[in-house]
Amino acid sequence: DVRGIVLKESGRAFPDDPKEQLTLAIAAVFRSWQNQRAIVYRRMHDIPDAWGTACNIQSMVFGNWGDTSATGVAFTRNPSTGEKKLFGEYLPNAQGEDVVAGIRTPMELMGATDSLEKTMPAAFADLVKIAENLESHFRDMQDLEFTIERGKLYMLQCRNGKRTARAAVRIATELVRDGVIDEATAVQRVEAEALDQLLHPTLDPKAPKTLLAKGLPASPGAAQGHIVFDADEAHLWNSQGRAVILVRTETSPEDILGMKAARGILTARGGMTSHAAVVARGMGKPCVAGTSSISVDYRTATLTVSITKEVDGARKVETRTFKKGDLLTLDGGNGSVYEGAIPTVPAETEGDLGKLLEWADGIRTLKVRANADTPIDATTARAFGAEGIGLCRTEHMFFDESRIRAVREMILADDVEGRTRAIAKLLPEQRKDFDSIFEAMAGLPVTIRLLDPPLHEFLPNTPEQLKELAGIMQISIEKLQQ
Repeated sequence: DVRGIVLKESGRAFPDDPKEQLTLAIAAVFRSWQNQRAIVYRRMHDIPDAWGTACNIQSMVFGNWGDTSATGVAFTRNPSTGEKKLFGEYLPNAQGEDVVAGIRTPMELMGATDSLEKTMPAAFADLVKIAENLESHFRDMQDLEFTIERGKLYMLQCRNGKRTARAAVRIATELVRDGVIDEATAVQRVEAEALDQLLHPTLDPKAPKTLLAKGLPASPGAAQGHIVFDADEAHLWNSQGRAVILVRTETSPEDILGMKAARGILTARGGMTSHAAVVARGMGKPCVAGTSSISVDYRTATLTVSITKEVDGARKVETRTFKKGDLLTLDGGNGSVYEGAIPTVPAETEGDLGKLLEWADGIRTLKVRANADTPIDATTARAFGAEGIGLCRTEHMFFDESRIRAVREMILADDVEGRTRAIAKLLPEQRKDFDSIFEAMAGLPVTIRLLDPPLHEFLPNTPEQLKELAGIMQISIEKLQQ
């Protein structure tokens, strides 16, 4: 009973006057600007608190009017890959909130036997035509919400669609090739922060993998971490330096802080346009959604996976149970869930991304150099287009176990002779590093900081380290401590 719930939660009776209902609804929208998840979202996207929010009021049609009615969400291109093809989902005999909330797993717009294309071909044809017109008008991928009432298509909303970084790059470069936008506009269409998503690693194709489940590839990328079932716990574990995978039956806006903290998101329900999928794509986090073979028990903090196997020609289902803290790996690019932590390989800058960066090079007025302290750092920086090293911190070369012993000897030596002996051990190692760094930079500038350490960073701080260094220097622990 909705009236009873309202009375219990608010202490006031549900109003009968439509005008009062509308006034209260508008007030609720404005109050939502100050709720916790809205504050977190603003901080994530650098939105000023002073902007405030708006409230749109519009007449509605109904998608839950029977079998000839439906509701859905569509994108004029694939928001995960950028492919120029209508993408989305719908639910028959439902309202729009059922799709985006992820409470029910929706159906595909086209292809499948129960797709909108097959079940309501006239409405689908109208949707395709309108989608093309809207993208042409706005010159960008559009996110559409629609309702079909008794066979007639109604468009509810249209906006620039959220997309992964990979999709953003592909869409921008293809729009340039099609003559829709110019190169400068394409560069501005891809946020600098979004490029970071393309520099994340993917799963090593040669590494052994134990597949547990398959869901929908809601947001690409690879992530490993410890299972947690609660958004607040995900935030806590992340603050303690532990990589986590947030596992939920479905996510809601209240989970946003935990989604931000997690390396990846796994849900049992929901589709490619569900809350989990849309938010994960916006954050650049891997997400596998609608994984129907898993079930989540929040009370016992366990994840149960049903695995179907062929045994002697017969299908057999076995279950595996995972608890909080167990390791999982997600591949959001193909919707796979794996047991344990699987190694990754670095991303590469090529194809559409290389073309976009080439256009940016023709526009920019700044040169970009990298912080690089080792030959590996220098090689990586060069591969990603760095035009030199802005700061090479030599003290970072010394934290290798074999080198730090020599540094400690140098600091704690009683005389010049002892200090010289210690430095002599470091000289060939450091010279080799500098040679490799200069080779990687191939004539580009390298700025070297000779030394800037707080000395305590190099000194032994455990009894074991004191004992080891005393043995190397052939002095007593007592003298070393003095």
